Formats: sequence, C-alpha cells, structure tokens
Amino acid sequence: MPEELSTGVSPAGAPAPARIPGRYGLLLLVLIATYLLSAFGSGRWTEAFQLVLFTGAALLALRSSSVSRRAVRLVLVAAIAGLPVMLILLANPATGTTGRGIANLWTGLVLLAAVVMIVRRVLSFGTVTVQSIYGALSAYLVLGLMFAAFFAAIWHLSGESFFARGETASTQHFQYFSFTTLTTLGYGDYTAAQNSGQAVAVLEALTGQVFLATLVARLVAAFRAPSGPPD
Repeated sequence: MPEELSTGVSPAGAPAPARIPGRYGLLLLVLIATYLLSAFGSGRWTEAFQLVLFTGAALLALRSSSVSRRAVRLVLVAAIAGLPVMLILLANPATGTTGRGIANLWTGLVLLAAVVMIVRRVLSFGTVTVQSIYGALSAYLVLGLMFAAFFAAIWHLSGESFFARGETASTQHFQYFSFTTLTTLGYGDYTAAQNSGQAVAVLEALTGQVFLATLVARLVAAFRAPSGPPD
C-alpha cells in the first residue's frame, strides 16, 4: 500500500480505504534513551538535549498518526518555530527559573500532543500487532515524561519548594516522582508540598488508571485468535 495513505487521507482529500499500521519501535527506543539520559546527566544542557529528543519523539508520533494534513502542518510549524526559542530559554542562564519553567511547560504540551496522536492511532488498529504494543508502551512512557515536565514547570514558575520536607528537586526526581505516581506505587519518599503539585499528581494517578483500563481493554477486544476450521 502506498506510504501516503498512512495518514488516513487520500491525495484527493477523501478518506483512504485503508491505512498501514503505525510504526512505534523507533519511537519507543527514543523515549527510553531520553528517560535514561536524565540518569547520567543534569543541568541546562542535558535538559536542552532532552527537549530536542522529546520534539523528535513527537514528530515520530506524528509520522505514524492518522491526523489530517492541516493538523500535521500545524504541529510541524509549532515544533520548528518553538524549539529554538525553548532551547535558548533552557541553555541561557540569564533567563533564570522563569525561562526554564516556560520551556518545561512547552515540553509538557509537546508530549501531550504526542500521546494524543499515539493513543488515537493505537485505538484505530483493527487487530493487536507488535506495533500496537509498542505504541501502547510509548504512550505510557510519554504520559510519565509529560507530567514530569509539568511538575518541573510548577516548581520553576512558582518559586516555591515542590517536594515536602525540603527534598531536592531536579529532572531526575521529577521523573521518578511522576512514574511512581502514574503507576500508583506511592513509595512515599517524595510527595508534593503545594496545592498545585498535589492537584496535578492526583490527575496523573487518575490518568494512569484510566489509561490502563481503557487501552488494555481495547487491545484485548481487538485481539483476533487465528481462524481455523471448527472441530
């Protein structure tokens, strides 16, 4: 099937009769590498490099999505125009915590767009495939990284301590806190101190539960056992 039908729109603008499956193996690898990057580095330049990888992940999700051409152009323009500005805000110490907070907020919105595209595409699969599993895992990772970016934005923009008991706040800690919240593990070593952080943490926990219940149920419903003659 021609590659141009992967967006679900024919060259003439009419709905395509069929769509090729999305490709999420590379996206999953990029997300894992981006997450592990924070374990071996910190600081503005590490965050800037992560932002580039996050934007690349969003573009990979866009490549495999089924959105309209107009939405594709909108996302591309936003990524191309916004990425250099956000890199300057992250890499330039003169921007202070406000600049980093704005960049974190933009990162969270980019990842939000990515997870919407991934989930929408995975839910459109007629059967369970390796790519649908990769897509589901990618969407789950994106959710955790997205909320970590929002937590960092709250911390930088509020000017207050994010964690209770004066615990250290950094990219690594926000990602750790985000994924323990998303999976509802709740170790208790890190908890949000302010109302804004607590509200977003509750929203993340609810999102994690709904995501698993909805997407896993959809994948199970789409599962097709090999057909064969009746016994």
